[in-house]
Amino acid sequence: MGSAKGLTNGRGGHPLFSFGVMTDVQYADIPNGHSFLGVPRFYRHSMLVLQRAVKSWNNNKNINFAIHFGDIVDGKCPKDQSLNAVKKVVGEFENFKGPVYHMIGNHCLYNLPRDKLLPLLKIPNLDGGRAYYEFSPAPGYRFVVLDGYDISAIGWPHDHPKTLEALKFLRERNPNSDKNSPNGLEGLDRRFLMFNGAVGEEQMEWLDSVLREATNMKQKVVVCCHLPLDPGASSQEPLLWNYDEVMDVIHRYDCVKICLAGHDHEGGHSLDSHGIHHRVLEAALECPPGTDAFGYIEVYDNMLSLVGTDRMKSTNIHFNPY
Repeated sequence: MGSAKGLTNGRGGHPLFSFGVMTDVQYADIPNGHSFLGVPRFYRHSMLVLQRAVKSWNNNKNINFAIHFGDIVDGKCPKDQSLNAVKKVVGEFENFKGPVYHMIGNHCLYNLPRDKLLPLLKIPNLDGGRAYYEFSPAPGYRFVVLDGYDISAIGWPHDHPKTLEALKFLRERNPNSDKNSPNGLEGLDRRFLMFNGAVGEEQMEWLDSVLREATNMKQKVVVCCHLPLDPGASSQEPLLWNYDEVMDVIHRYDCVKICLAGHDHEGGHSLDSHGIHHRVLEAALECPPGTDAFGYIEVYDNMLSLVGTDRMKSTNIHFNPY
């Protein structure tokens, strides 16, 4: 097992607050397997990665809360085990001595419908099945958690308007009979796959109002989403369908400093045209036995310092504090 090495923050002093991060645990009580592209996946070992993450965060004693960026269990989890598998992973997260914030990913929705999943993940604002929310851990910061499967062919009832909208969207953009296949799609069009989704109009209006309020309150904003929001930090296939529209809203304001995501298991980092950092986190699922992928982020007035363990790369994010 590797060790986490802190990076100097360039300011001295203590962070305003710190929070634990990991993504794509994708636990299942099944033998190891591979992704569609042949990348090894360690379904049972990911639980051990989670246990070591929680132990590390608790030992640190300065971690105020933790965020998991979606895909709590794997789509290959036997369906008769799905409910217990989700409860088991949530139970491990609850061993952390602080709040844990979750968001939904595609693998979560392969296992359980929204009405069963969201209460287990303790996601607030459940009216109508919405899974986006915001919170402020300190006066100068606000976290915005987006629901990347707001418009989606998975998770909603088959006849739900959001399912029908998603299926129409895919029919118009992906000619393949298998809508999870990018065959024949070029460039950024390769994101138009069924395992992705979009942010709907109501959520977009909510995002705009939250960012306007944060600007008025002089708060810095961290945007969290299971799906990446910038092609520079991700391969093309895992991107949010309408990442460009979401970023158009975000770019209206100067308050957003970083967008954090999972889904693309290799991880990545970019700086977009408006100076916003994008950090896609490395997945716990693809850690061979004895290795890890988790970390914590120390938050300062003008930077965030991701202190990673093993496969999660440490990253310093500098920004203008105003």
